[in-house]
Amino acid sequence: MKKRLSSTLRSMVLAGLVVSAVARVLFLLTASPVPDPASGRTEPSLFAPAISSSWNYITPLQAWVLIALTGATLILLAAWIVVAWRERRLDTSPIPPRRLFGRQGR
Repeated sequence: MKKRLSSTLRSMVLAGLVVSAVARVLFLLTASPVPDPASGRTEPSLFAPAISSSWNYITPLQAWVLIALTGATLILLAAWIVVAWRERRLDTSPIPPRRLFGRQGR
């Protein structure tokens, strides 16, 4: 049985969300090497609200990577919505939709 394009796009969107989140966490854990003035310790912005209020804790390259990952994921999301909508409109198969509960057509 052939896999539908919308199913493939859905998997790609979910993978994009996971990759974006992993990249963000990795960038946050390698955050600014400047010590926190209050404690004298270096903490990632995930745990230091003063650092996380600005974007100075990541490099411009890291920012562009996040922008590219998020942009690609949003484009895939839009494509998935459009393709799923078109597949539902064009689906004229004579097979009735499968029931989740009940006798399953017996």
